[in-house]
Amino acid sequence: MNITELKVLICDDSILVRKKLTDVLKKAGITAISEAKDGVQAVDMYKEIKPDIVFMDIVMPVKTGLDALIEIREFDNNAKVVMASTIGTQSHLVSAIKAGAYEFLQKPVKEEDIQKVLNKIAEA
Repeated sequence: MNITELKVLICDDSILVRKKLTDVLKKAGITAISEAKDGVQAVDMYKEIKPDIVFMDIVMPVKTGLDALIEIREFDNNAKVVMASTIGTQSHLVSAIKAGAYEFLQKPVKEEDIQKVLNKIAEA
């Protein structure tokens, strides 16, 4: 699959983080980008649009990224969810991997790390 064909869901409670990630994805040629501001929206939107990849913050209000990851993976065991976090990274990393995260990125996320994940998804 070509990177430009990917459907992406971004879930982060920070509008600035969502905008930055959207800009990086658009620069990579991706146009099918949806946004959610918390885990509840992320789960609902995943079920509706069935994206190829989800970029998910771990620490969010209403429903955490880890809880949303678990729900998404229960709905679709093949879901590719990339978790991102700044705080308590080591413990979050272990929890995210156990819950079935596809990748784990340290915030602030670097453009080249996003590109590597996109390439990996497109080549799969």
